Amino acid sequence: MTSGYVLQMKKIKKEYFGNKVLKGVSLSVKPGEIHALLGENGAGKSTLMNILFGMPVIHSTGGFEGEVMIDGKQVNVKSPKEAMEIGIGMVHQEFMLVPGFSLTENIKLNREITKENPLSKLVGKSLNILNYKQMNKDARKALDTLEINIEEWAKVEGLPVGYMQFVEIAREIDKSNVKLLVFDEPTAVLTESEADNLMKSMKLIAASGIAILFITHRLDEVMECADHVTILRDGELVATRKKEETSVGELAELMVGRKVEVTSQSEDGKKNFENLETMLSMKNFQVAMPGEEVKGIDLEIKKGEILGIGGLAGQGKIGIANGIMGLYESNGEVSLKGKKLKLNDTRTALKSGLAFVSEDRRGVGLLLDSSIEHNIVVTTMQVKGKFLNRIAFFDQLDRKKIRKHALKMIEDLDIRCTGPMQLTRRLSGGNQQKVCVARALTLEPDILFVSEPTRGIDIGAKKLVLDLLVKLNEKLGMTIVITSSELAELRSICDRIAIISEGEVEGILSPFASDRDFGLMMAGEYRKMHSKEAL
Repeated sequence: MTSGYVLQMKKIKKEYFGNKVLKGVSLSVKPGEIHALLGENGAGKSTLMNILFGMPVIHSTGGFEGEVMIDGKQVNVKSPKEAMEIGIGMVHQEFMLVPGFSLTENIKLNREITKENPLSKLVGKSLNILNYKQMNKDARKALDTLEINIEEWAKVEGLPVGYMQFVEIAREIDKSNVKLLVFDEPTAVLTESEADNLMKSMKLIAASGIAILFITHRLDEVMECADHVTILRDGELVATRKKEETSVGELAELMVGRKVEVTSQSEDGKKNFENLETMLSMKNFQVAMPGEEVKGIDLEIKKGEILGIGGLAGQGKIGIANGIMGLYESNGEVSLKGKKLKLNDTRTALKSGLAFVSEDRRGVGLLLDSSIEHNIVVTTMQVKGKFLNRIAFFDQLDRKKIRKHALKMIEDLDIRCTGPMQLTRRLSGGNQQKVCVARALTLEPDILFVSEPTRGIDIGAKKLVLDLLVKLNEKLGMTIVITSSELAELRSICDRIAIISEGEVEGILSPFASDRDFGLMMAGEYRKMHSKEAL
C-alpha cells in the first residue's frame, strides 16, 4: 500500500441531466478506521456510494468526474461485482437474505465450498457436493467475530430483525478479500440494545484492519464509534472532523446549516398561534404506511397557517397526510373543527373539506393519459357531484362549465400548456404539479395537504410552486400543511415546522430557529439532549 488509505475519492462530481448532485466531493478512509458519512436527504451520500460500487445508474447517465483510488491505485469500478472483487462490501439497510436458508447457507451464498464424492471423481466436478462441515466452520468464525451466540444451522426465517442484520454483516466479513465495508443506516431497524451490540461489532471489525464507512443520521452513534466524520450538504463537502474535535451540536449545525430566505413572514410579524383557532388536531395518530410508519402523533394545525412537516426519509413524515386522507390504514383520533373525522375513508376526508396533493404525482396524483381539464375536475365531480348535468336518470358532463373552470385554473396557476385538452403526460414536471394543485383547489378545501411539492422539478418550477402555496395562504386564507424533505424550502415559506423522528413529533420550531436545533431534531437528538440538560 503506497498511500496509507484503503479508499480515496478525489473531487468527485456527478450530474443527472444538468442537475449537479455532487460538486467536487473528496473522502479518504484508512485501514481499521470507522468513518461516518452524514447529510440530509438529497445531500449526495447515496450518489457517492453508487459511484464507489459502480452502480449501473452512474454509467448509464454519463459517468462521473474525479478519481476513485483503492490502496493507492486508481480504479474505475463498472459494476457491484467488480467492487466486491476488489474488496468492497456493503451491509444494506434492506435485508438481502433467503428466509428458508440457514445462517451458513446465507453467509456462504454464491461462495459455496464443495467437496468430491465417488460419483464426481468419475464424472467431474459438476457433481461435487456441498462441504457443510467447512462452510459451518467459516460461518461460525464470522458469527463469533460479531459475538453472536446463535447456531449456524438455524434458519433465518423467524429470527429477530436484529439477528438478520448481523447475518448480513457476517456474510460480508466472511469474504477473504474484504478491505472496506459500507454500512448504510444499519441501526434504522434495530432496538437500542441491538444498536449497542452493532456498535461493538463495528469496532471489532475495524480492529481487524477492515475500514468502515458508516452512513447514519444518528449523531450519538457517530460520537460513540466513529474516528472521523464527513458531512455533505447539497452535494458539497461541508467539513471533515476528527470525532474528538467536534460535538453533537456542531455536527447538527453543519448538517443542515444554510442561508434561508423566509418569504411568508418576517420574524417581527410572527403569528400568535395560541390565539388562532385549531382547524385539525391529532391525538396518538398512527399510520401503517410501509417505510413511513407513524407511531403516535400529537399535533394541532391552526387556521390560516402554513405548517411544515419535515424529517429524514423513513421517519414517518410522509405517512401523516397519507393516513389522514385514508390512503393507508390509520388509528387514533383526528378532529376537524372540533368534530371527529372518520378514519380510513378517503371520500369522507374529501367531503369534510380536506384536499391532498400526493408526493407520487405520476402514480397517484394524475391521470397521465387524460386531458388537463379532466384531471382538474375529476375528483370534485366524483366526490361532490359538480360539473354534471342531471338528465332523466343519467348524469352528463357539463363540458361548458368544465372548460370555463379549467381555463381559469390554467390562467390563475400559470400552467404552461397548449390548452385544456393537452394530455398531462406531455407537461413538464412543474406544470404537472400545478395540475395536481388545481385539482385539489377545485374541491375548495379548508385544509390543503401538499406532500413533497417540489420533488423532481427544476429550480425555476420549484419557486413557482412554493410562491403559489404562499399566495393561496395569503390571498384565500387557506390552511396549508406542506410535507417536504427539503428543510430549506420549509423554512422559506412556513409559519411553524414540526420535525418527525422515528414516527413521533420530535419538536416544533419557528423557521427562524437555529440550524443547531433543526439538526438535533432531524437526528432525533433534541429531546434526549434537553432531558439530560434538565437533569
